[in-house]
Amino acid sequence: MTQDPSKPSNRRGLFITFEGGEGAGKTTLIEQIVKSLTESGHRVLTTREPGGTSLGEHIRTILLQHKEPISPYAELSLFLASRAQHILEVIGPALNEGKVVLCDRFNDSSIAYQGAARSLGMDKVSQFCDFVSQGYTPNLTLYLDLDPEVGLSRAAKARVQDRIESETVQFHRKIREAYIEIHKKDQKRFKLVDATLAPEQVFKEAMTHIKTLF
Repeated sequence: MTQDPSKPSNRRGLFITFEGGEGAGKTTLIEQIVKSLTESGHRVLTTREPGGTSLGEHIRTILLQHKEPISPYAELSLFLASRAQHILEVIGPALNEGKVVLCDRFNDSSIAYQGAARSLGMDKVSQFCDFVSQGYTPNLTLYLDLDPEVGLSRAAKARVQDRIESETVQFHRKIREAYIEIHKKDQKRFKLVDATLAPEQVFKEAMTHIKTLF
């Protein structure tokens, strides 16, 4: 019987995700890693969540710019809808083509933001994420750890704050605590990187973890 090429068990590429609070420096790090991997001859695809597809970008606008209150359940559902389409259109095909996929946020964000900070329950949200992501689990997740007050200050200087960045410091502290809990439970996949270090040091540490995949 012919195997379904869309199934994660048949993927030939590598799936690396990036997590962190606001202003942690994920964008800068991803740009550095793309340059390094491309120069080494790897085919690299970068993408983000929510987003990555036409549908996902529409959902991103709603999630980050909507002015009225959004139910935590509706918020989670929107993130998961974006992710399902993202896997179908972008992540799955790229992995099946043997590419290195670098994704800014994935399931761990939902678990930290909606599961912990929105009080929906980390375990419950994790179950929903597993269902929607259809077995697509990152080979490696790099979490950039930073005090929320420092990160929010960085983000405020760089751009106008979106709906989630505008939440209270207490909200963002819950997110950091959740990420640290995820790290404790899954240290093989989920690597903590000190985001207070200079960018070149953060990049060096990140590449140390990435090189173990090749």
